[in-house]
This record gives sequence, structure tokens and C-alpha cells, in this order.
Amino acid sequence: MTSQSRIGVPGHHFRRTIFFSLVLLTTLGALSLLSVAFQDNGTQAFELVMLGLYAILTLWISASFWTATIGFAMLLTGRDHYAIATADTRGSMPDAPTGPFKTALVMPVYNEDPVRVFAGLRAVWQSLVETGAHEGFEVFVVSDTRDPDIWVQEELLWRRWAAELGAPARLFYRNRVENTSRKSGNIADFCRNWGGRYRYMIILDADSIMSGETLVEMVARMERNPCVALIQVPPVPVNRASFFARMIQFAGSLYGRMFTAGLSYWQLGTSNFWGHNAIIRVAPFAEHCGLPKLPGREPFGGEILSHDFVEAALLRRAGWRVWLAYDLGGSYEEIPPTLIDYAKRDRRWCQGNLQHSRLIFARGFKPLSRIHFVMGVMSYMASPLWLIFLVVTGVAAWFQSRVEPVYFFGDNFLPVWPETFTVEMTTVLWVTLAMLFLPKILALVLLAAKRGLRSQFGGLLRASLSVLLESLFSVLLAPVLMLFQSKFVAAILLRQNVGWPAQQRGDHQTGFAEAFATHLSHTLIAAVVGFLTYRYVPSFFWWFTPVLAGLALSIPVSMLTSRVWLGQFARRLGIFLTPEETAQPRVLQLLDENLAAAEAPTCESATGGDLWYRAVVDPCAYALHASLLPDETPNRRRRHYLEGLIFQLQDDGAHTLKANEKRALVSHRDGLYELHTLLWAGPRSPSAGRTVPVPGTGGAEH
Repeated sequence: MTSQSRIGVPGHHFRRTIFFSLVLLTTLGALSLLSVAFQDNGTQAFELVMLGLYAILTLWISASFWTATIGFAMLLTGRDHYAIATADTRGSMPDAPTGPFKTALVMPVYNEDPVRVFAGLRAVWQSLVETGAHEGFEVFVVSDTRDPDIWVQEELLWRRWAAELGAPARLFYRNRVENTSRKSGNIADFCRNWGGRYRYMIILDADSIMSGETLVEMVARMERNPCVALIQVPPVPVNRASFFARMIQFAGSLYGRMFTAGLSYWQLGTSNFWGHNAIIRVAPFAEHCGLPKLPGREPFGGEILSHDFVEAALLRRAGWRVWLAYDLGGSYEEIPPTLIDYAKRDRRWCQGNLQHSRLIFARGFKPLSRIHFVMGVMSYMASPLWLIFLVVTGVAAWFQSRVEPVYFFGDNFLPVWPETFTVEMTTVLWVTLAMLFLPKILALVLLAAKRGLRSQFGGLLRASLSVLLESLFSVLLAPVLMLFQSKFVAAILLRQNVGWPAQQRGDHQTGFAEAFATHLSHTLIAAVVGFLTYRYVPSFFWWFTPVLAGLALSIPVSMLTSRVWLGQFARRLGIFLTPEETAQPRVLQLLDENLAAAEAPTCESATGGDLWYRAVVDPCAYALHASLLPDETPNRRRRHYLEGLIFQLQDDGAHTLKANEKRALVSHRDGLYELHTLLWAGPRSPSAGRTVPVPGTGGAEH
């Protein structure tokens, strides 16, 4: 790939110099204000710790601030001479492949709702058909689902869609026997078995939705730029109805545009991969993105969980470009509906991101890729660092309150007043708050300047009220998320492995019992810390009230923000409106239509019972399921295990089997055939005029 490694992006040195200079100067300026505020009689240990923590945290905040500010300027002017949208490097690669090719739409799934998965994929395909360019695309559902009922339901829904489509060769499905290496292993398995058929693959998550126009444009940009291996399209959160989710959707839609534009400004061809809603050139990905196992045991060792950052870094190490197409719309995802579900998703990502600390100094990576790793780590380490900073500040304030001021020294007849640094400390506070909240103001300025954009958010007045409410709730939720993430980091540092459980995606509401169990510790911390600070450091208590209020109100706020009725009421008032709600895109309309028309998957000869059981006894479901199983004969030990499960099924009923035992029964073609034949040939078989035992009935006739 030497020819590709020589291709540079004009202006990238200038842009990165500007960005990192602004970040460093801002950090040094804020740090100097804090250091001046310390007394002249020597720097104490607490003060040194505070300076160090504040330097790290201000560096993190200022990087986010300047990213948003630069993005605001780019969107306001509408000029970006180096964007991937205007790039065309075909002349740089005379050996670029030509001729007809196909692009694979690859959706890895793991115990997801099959109805939503296939409704979303249908919507994407229907949108592609409406563009007239669908001949160049094929669909792959690559399943790692372990739940046997969901597995069989996926197969039935896939077969129904393939039959309706009339072109089964465009729609593929497979379920892996073992989900080795999780999602990254799933995609690697696709590349090994089918990747040679495709020039590009577009990775979708189970909740991803992309418009046909966007998919076609992604392919066109890859064709114009043969030195590019990956283009990431930022997904916009949509479709959730709870107050919490609509607030996050509003923030992601309004502020996210500025941040992604700012990221593209300084990252250019060394952007990042977010794991989905991205197009990838298959050949270099298959050649360079094999993930190693980290030395040691989990959670820091073993398989890499957050694979996307690493894959982008590996592509850049090999000389390929990775771009963020911030200007492309038509890319959507769905988010957790409640604060608790949001935190649970963070718990999964936290372990994966902290693993990146092992890769920061690995050989061969580009400097900007190392910065991506640091940013991934800091996205979770920032919370415990803020917590430590608050604790150290409170302890320092308590020590300071214990010092008695001395006004007369030696032979002085006039009092020597102690120095006050109120101005400096207040300035530090306002600088920090400005960096946190000014991007929200800039987003409103952008709306005021862009009339068409303003109407998409319900008008400037409603958008301003939405920003005010979002900021208020952000202040209340921030300390709760800080404690959540601090707990996650502490658990990982204590070597507690989280695994990779399936997400809760559908709308539901948090009940009192769940909120009480989850947030009781937060409420108790607020009560204890509030009492101690008010009793011993009352001056610090009033500065600390925003943090205490968020923790003290965590139970009612968590319950209230999960309410769907409140989210719907806010929408009727025009609060938290997004462009996708103001004028629903065609592909989201198609998704709603598909979900409304969705039916439970059945076969005409189905005999009732759980879906996995139908794959055993129902001829239609059995034939389909058996045809999709790999040609793999179980060994003798495995066969004895399966025979034991068959006897248990016959004697005690399917309700006595665990999920992994049910899966084992339907995972081998030979064993499935034996079980199917045995049940149909027995005295209680359907062929004898009586049905086999229905799951959950303990073997009773039905």
C-alpha cells in the first residue's frame, strides 16, 4: 500500500496546529488562574492534586469546546475545502478497480427483537428500491443470537421476506454456531466467507436506519476516493418517545451537527469508526483489521470489546484514509429510553474503551489514532477524575476553614489583611461553565442564522426553551452519570468483567422499585455529603448544591424522565422537536409502516408452542431450520449429551430445559433430525392423531 501511504490531505498540518494550539492555550490560561488563587506560603499537597486534576479535566473540556466552536464556524459559513464530499483522488490511483461490483449491507445481531430488525432492514431496502440503485446492493443478516426462540424467529422472518422479495439471492442469513469475539468476530466471519464477493460493506446496527440516497452517495464517495477505506456517517438518534430519550434526541440533533463538523475539521483523513452506519472497503479491512487478543485476562486483557476505534487505527497504520462525512444526512439510530438503560449501555462500552489504554503506546499507530484512544479512555475516566477533584476541593476547603487568620505580625501596629482570591476563583468557575454551555448558545445562534434549519426545530423560541430545559436536566443528571461511570471504572479496575449483554431498546418506563434500588445509594450520598459540608464547610456547601441536588432528586428524576406521556406532552408543546419529528424522513415512514404491518412468524402447519420447539416438530419450521444448519456431526460425547436432553424433553416437558439446552437440541442437523423423527414416530406424535407435548405443560396432551 505504498502508493496510498504517500497520498496526503492538504492543510491537515495547519488545521491540527490551529486546533491543538487553541486547546493548549485555553488549558494553560485556566490553569494559571487557578494557580494564582493559591496562597503564597508554598503549595500544599491538596493544591498540587487539584492543579493536576484540573489540568487534565480542562484539557478534556477545552478540546470539546473548540471542536464545537470550529464546527459552528464551518456550518455557519458553509465552507470546507477539504471535506470528503468534494474530494476526488481517482487520478492518484491508476490501478483503482473498475467494472461492476456489489455492496453488502451487513447487520450483525445478537438477541435483538427480530420484528424490529427486519422491519428496519425492509425500510432500508425499500428506500434503496425507490432510488432505482438497489441492483448494486445485497443484504446480510449475520446473527450471533443465542436465544433459541429468537433464533428461529429470525429464520422465519428472513424466509418470509425472501419469498416476498422474489429475489432470495439478494438476501442472506446465517447464525454462527459459536459467537467467538462477539461483533468483531461476526464481521470477520462475514469477510472470510463472503467478503471476496463485495467491494464495499456497509455496517448497520440492529437499530440502524439509513436512507437509500445516503447509501448510494456513500458508495459514490468511495468510488471517487480509492485511497479511502472507511467513511463514517454520523447517526442521528430518533424514534424514542420518553422524555429522557426525546431530550437526548434533541441534543444529539442540534449540538451533534456542530461537534461532527468540528471533528472533521481537525481529524480529516484520520477520523474514527463508530462501529455502524459506515461504509468500509472490504479488501483492506480484511487484510489489516484482524484484532489481536490483548495479553492478560479480562477486563483489560483478552478480546478487544470496543473494536471500532482499533479497526480505524489499523487502517490508518496501513496507509488508508478514514473520513467522517458530517454533511451526509439520512443516517439514524435508536437510543435507550431511560436513564438506567442509558447507564447500562455505558457499562458495556466503559470496559471496551478502557482497554484502549493498552494500545496507546503500541507500535505503528498514527499520532492522531493514539489521541483517539486517549479520548476513548477519557470519555469514562473523566467522571472519576471529576469525583476525585470535588472530594479534594471539599477537603481542601475544610482545612482552609480550620486556619485562624493572624492580622498582626511582630512589631506591626497595623493589621495585615489576608489575601483574597475570590476574583480568580470566580473567573475559573465562569471559564469552566462557559466552555460547557457556550456550545449550546452557539447552536441557537446557528438556528437564528439559518431560517430553514430554525423551522425544523419548531422555531427559535421553542428551540431556546428546549435548550434551557435540556441544560437544566443535564445539570441534574450529570452527577448521577458521574457516579454511575465512576462505579463502572472502579469495578473494571477491580477486575470485574461485564461481558456483552443485549441492549434494552424499546420504550418502557422506570418503576419506583427499579428507581429506588438503582438510585438509593445516590440519594444517601447526597444526604451524607450535604450534611457534612453544611455542618463543617458551609461556604463550600452552597457551591456544591447543584451536584447534591442532582443526586438527591435522582429517584424522582429518573422515574419522571422515563415517562412516555411526558415526552408526548412535550412534543405537543413543541419542546425537544427535531427535524425528524417535524418532517419525518421517508425511510422512517417506511419503518413505521413495516412495524404496523408486522405479524408473528408462523408456518401453515405450525403445531403451536415456543418457536424453538416448532423447529423440532413442525415440518415447515424444521425443514427451514435444518437447511440453515452447518454440516457438522456432533462427537460421541456431544451425542450422549443431546440424548440426555431428548429424554428430559420427553419425560419432563420442554419447560424444564434451560435456554442453552434448548439451543443445543436445535444446533446440529443430525441431532435435530433424530429428535424430529423420534417425536413424530412416537405414540404421542401428530401422525398418530395426537400432538407432542407442548412446552411448559410438563408433557400433558394439548
